[in-house]
Amino acid sequence: MISWNEITSRAENEGRTYLMEHECKELLEKQGISTTGASAARSSAEAVEISNRIGYPVVLKVLSPEVIHKSDAGGVKLNLKNAAEVERAFNEIETAFADKKLAGVAVQKMASPGLEAIIGVSRDPTFGPVLMFGLGGVFVEVLKDVSFRILPVTEADIDALIREIRGYTLLRGYRGTSVDLPALKELLLKISEMVMRYPEIREVDLNPVFLYTDGNVIVDARIFLEKPDAAAPRLSPERESTNLRGLFYPESLAVVGASDTPGKLGWNVFDNLLRHRFTGKLYPVNINAKTVQGVPAVASVREIDGPVDAAVILVPAAHTLKAFEECCQKGIKFIVIESAGFAETGEDGKNIEKELRRLAETYHCRFVGPNCSGIINTHHQMVQSIGTVGELRQGNIGLIAQAGVYAAGMLWGLRHTMDFAIVATIGNKADINETDILEYLGEDDFVEVVCMYLEDVKSGRRFIDVARDVAAKKPVIVLKSGRTEAGKKAVSSHTASLAGDDQIYDAAFRQAGIIRAADNEHMFGLARAFSKQPLPSGDGVLVVSYTGSWGVAAADALSLSGMKPAELDDETYRRLKEILPPYVGCHNPVDCTFDLNPVQLREIIEVGLQSGNISSFIVILQAEILQSYVEELKKIDYQGKPILSCVPCKEFAISEVIALEQAGFPVYSTPEEAVAALSAMYRYAMGNC
Repeated sequence: MISWNEITSRAENEGRTYLMEHECKELLEKQGISTTGASAARSSAEAVEISNRIGYPVVLKVLSPEVIHKSDAGGVKLNLKNAAEVERAFNEIETAFADKKLAGVAVQKMASPGLEAIIGVSRDPTFGPVLMFGLGGVFVEVLKDVSFRILPVTEADIDALIREIRGYTLLRGYRGTSVDLPALKELLLKISEMVMRYPEIREVDLNPVFLYTDGNVIVDARIFLEKPDAAAPRLSPERESTNLRGLFYPESLAVVGASDTPGKLGWNVFDNLLRHRFTGKLYPVNINAKTVQGVPAVASVREIDGPVDAAVILVPAAHTLKAFEECCQKGIKFIVIESAGFAETGEDGKNIEKELRRLAETYHCRFVGPNCSGIINTHHQMVQSIGTVGELRQGNIGLIAQAGVYAAGMLWGLRHTMDFAIVATIGNKADINETDILEYLGEDDFVEVVCMYLEDVKSGRRFIDVARDVAAKKPVIVLKSGRTEAGKKAVSSHTASLAGDDQIYDAAFRQAGIIRAADNEHMFGLARAFSKQPLPSGDGVLVVSYTGSWGVAAADALSLSGMKPAELDDETYRRLKEILPPYVGCHNPVDCTFDLNPVQLREIIEVGLQSGNISSFIVILQAEILQSYVEELKKIDYQGKPILSCVPCKEFAISEVIALEQAGFPVYSTPEEAVAALSAMYRYAMGNC
């Protein structure tokens, strides 16, 4: 059997960037994959001889380096039952493609009908080789019912890939028929192994694949080639992994461009560090000032007496290189560049970033940015934000953002209902990227929940591997923008990013165990639930409402999300009857008909805490008396069961909402929002994001 090198060399010599069908099937057969086979015939007599040998019916297909889409060009003859039909079909193909470079005609056995599937591999610029699977025919052509996984894959990845398609019921069994699922999984694993073994493979198209009750067979195959260096995903330059603790917990910090003029960004950053009582030594650097905001200043970091752990640079882009090199020469290992005007503005800015990377590699330092809003660590009293930020409580949420507004304008409001441990804005991520910081947050003991706002991912495969490790220990919630063509254009002009195909990102996030947020409200709603409440151990929920309609909405949402209103056991039913007024039916949802007082709410929850059927609670509260619930809810011992609240029209009782949030109870505007957060917590707890 011909070797891989022989196949690819022949294609290269003939100027082809793809393999012809008989070559594809030879390669697949070498991997232990069953195909219908294909033998090349160069005359009608040879075609008849091959047909007689393999048995009728047979299929004839044109073989030409100039004909890729054979069916569309009329180069396929099906279900040929005898020698005469084969001879006639061969002559028809030969005549029809006389003006093409004809290498012959492929002769193959006609496959027995089975459930039609499609398997493909393509190379994504971010994540590299991506495996696609779906059912064929109308399922792929009209419904687009396919799923993806980034290669290489595990058996668990393959299992999830198959289960995700809407047509999975047909695979599992329908009206007495089913397919050989173990054989299908083995096939997909072999395709993955083949593509990883041969990096020259750019694209694989197996369509159709017939799935049977016993085994499967590849009916048609196309493989496209590309030199490995061109086929590789476009990743950012990789740096050796660095312990980033010194970035987040520096004992000394220089601010280059610190200002004594209110309103300037250099003023804001230095003022934030002073007002939040940064615990280490603070050095303002300003070439024109002797002091900055009452602190003695120096003209250059080189004038600082003693070592400096980290620096923030705020000077204009034109002066950044000089300031950066001085920091490197000083021996500063971590530098945050908050200045803008780099790759996001064009080629000149990109060239400055390249020089920054060269200097960083030369001096063995790491940097964040440029075009970011700095690092915040509430457990180190360090706030580098370019926006004025009020008091921050020490929290357990880690936030990685590719946009500075998350550490500036938005944080001003979010701090009232969310408690952050670390906020890291990464801007253009010319060096330190989202994966580097995610890896660090996975190890930081103060961080229990990670949120990420991303416009792209720099190192796709590493991102998946790191995210999978972190998500196994703490929830990782990602909001990925650039989902539409309009969004992608905006992204490119914002932080010089190139957003990838959204379906591929979706698959990568699922593969890594990431919880994907639909928008900012969803991301922060999830973060509040995960950071304030324990994870549910089951799918049974007790809904307590002051009005029936909202309770019904919650019950509907639970059923649609894979959870359910919990069944009330006899003891729970009896105890609830003792608490509820006689005109209230004892059901779940518990409808208190505008008579839900704070003590009653607490007692209902305490009864539910004793039931094995109830794993969590959604309580729907009246905005007009919201303050009265706070103290009673604070008395409750959760016993590991989360309590999420819904307050219709909460925006008109915002001070009370803040009080309830700060007491540890996340508040949502609708039952559907509360259920969305609770169901995400349940899926994460069950290991199914």
